Amino acid sequence: MRRVHIVRGAAGVAGAFGVAELVSRTGLVDPDSLPPASVVLWRATELVVDTDFLTNVANTLKAWLGGLLLATAVAVTAGFALSSTPWLSRATRIVVEFMRPIPSVALIPLALVTFGSATQSKMSLVFYAASWPILINTLYALRDVDPLAKETLRSFGFGKGAVLLRVSLPSAAPFVATGVRIAASVGLVVVISTELVVGGGEGVGGYLMETQSGGGRPDLMLAGAVWAGMLGLLINMALVALERRAFRWHMVRTAATA
Repeated sequence: MRRVHIVRGAAGVAGAFGVAELVSRTGLVDPDSLPPASVVLWRATELVVDTDFLTNVANTLKAWLGGLLLATAVAVTAGFALSSTPWLSRATRIVVEFMRPIPSVALIPLALVTFGSATQSKMSLVFYAASWPILINTLYALRDVDPLAKETLRSFGFGKGAVLLRVSLPSAAPFVATGVRIAASVGLVVVISTELVVGGGEGVGGYLMETQSGGGRPDLMLAGAVWAGMLGLLINMALVALERRAFRWHMVRTAATA
């Protein structure tokens, strides 16, 4: 079954590549505006040894990782605090529901004014955007913890701390990890979008802006976009592999009940 999925995925990629190549080669679109897929792929390969581009990738990943780690620490802690304190949850519900839909890009001017460096500004926006998926997943995961398991532990004389560590945390951890994986993708989109808006030539977004200026280099721009997509794909694959390794027991139980 796994081999079938791989073959189908490879066929889909090859088909999309072929269509993109034909669209440019046959003149359906201007090749100067949309270069052939083979040219874009070759430029993307060349970027692997381009030190300036690799520096930009490192800048993007630095801001992304810093914001994501901070969001994970704060959102998970807040999720446990809100779920264990009903009055606090009720008091903050309106604030959470009000702030959650605000797009991070709309806060770029505020971040630039508040923080001195571009990296800190990007980290703050990633932190804001990534916090909500993690917080919401943590809250719903804790609400779905088996109450019978918690009551059983309390009946044996265990306190709130022990119930939290022995029942609530292990039960919620796989769903929190899913929230982190979603937040990782959201954070990457936010950091590159911020670099595109702010400019300055820093990060992958800054590289994309530079390749559009001065007449533009669509081949390099699309090559940079390919690597932006590859970063998201590799990050997601790494987090999925980590989830499967860390929560193998959860995967087995989910498969058994499916």
